[in-house]
Amino acid sequence: MVQLCFAASESAFSYFGALQGYLEAHGRPIALYSDKHSVFRVTRPEAKGGQGMTQFGRALSELNIEILFANSSQAKGRVERVNRTLQDRLVKEMRLAGISGIAAGNAFLPGFMERFNTRFAITPALPGDLHRPLNLAPERLRDILCWREQRYVSGQLALSYERKRVMLRETDVTRGLAGQYVDTYAFADGRLEVRWKGISLS
Repeated sequence: MVQLCFAASESAFSYFGALQGYLEAHGRPIALYSDKHSVFRVTRPEAKGGQGMTQFGRALSELNIEILFANSSQAKGRVERVNRTLQDRLVKEMRLAGISGIAAGNAFLPGFMERFNTRFAITPALPGDLHRPLNLAPERLRDILCWREQRYVSGQLALSYERKRVMLRETDVTRGLAGQYVDTYAFADGRLEVRWKGISLS
């Protein structure tokens, strides 16, 4: 099956949005098949942190979904053939429907995906649907499909984030965090949360 969405730019957040749409529609797959885009795969051998995974890879790991990369020339060709089909067929169908904006395009996509999957999906060798129920509260899924990093807290209860200095409000909890690492949760809507052992900090 193919999952599609239009976004202002190709980023981890746009892929998180597409993954959320797929999970809510079908449940959790056993594995996800992708190319070697940097959103899916760490491309720099010297990259440190994140257990050698991208943010998207970390999210899939938490959802217990394996990621399979198109390594052979045949596999890469299969991915590219799908892309060429979409770039030809989808553009023409949208032009015929008079669609030119992101919102209208995303409203058009569910019907297109259903037609596309019906026509081009390959019958699996084993019958039956192997998707697993999502079984996650919306808040938990939101915490998985976000950008997470660790940040060091200075003696002044401050941490650096995207060239900004973030000050923690002094509380009984934060007083003991100088010299410790806290978790930052950045969400697609621009919100940033700082947490320590799951506790949200002001």
